[in-house]
Amino acid sequence: MSKEKIETVVEKLVSDIIADSQIELVDVEYVKERDWYLRVFLDKQTGIEIDDCQWVSERLEAKLDELDLIKGHYYLEVSSPGLDRPLKKERDFIRHAGDKVEIKTYEPINGQKLLVGTLLGAVGHDICIDVDGQPLSVPRDKVAQVRLHIEF
Repeated sequence: MSKEKIETVVEKLVSDIIADSQIELVDVEYVKERDWYLRVFLDKQTGIEIDDCQWVSERLEAKLDELDLIKGHYYLEVSSPGLDRPLKKERDFIRHAGDKVEIKTYEPINGQKLLVGTLLGAVGHDICIDVDGQPLSVPRDKVAQVRLHIEF
């Protein structure tokens, strides 16, 4: 089964597991590093806790074993996406409107490949931010990644 198919099936499984909870699925990735890792990232309004991760992990592991979805050895990790989480889905852009983000682009926009500003939202095929009081629309096809910006 392809990497993308595994991610899609796991997204559905996790969505079913968390359907009646306050937990939100942020992302699923199945990646080969030194070993294979199936990573599930969760969040909720009050902040994800280790008990939430354990609850989802136990149920997901049982379903994965039952379905025998992934052949071979892999590690299952269920966690929070972290403070500098990537924004990918529409609900991410809605939830984090007003937050400071950084956008990495494939090619320079206004001479820069890293833009930092306040997220205004996602409109159509653009991600809109305010950079020093100036609104800027960045076409999604030029965006490599959008993350929450952390200032130290």
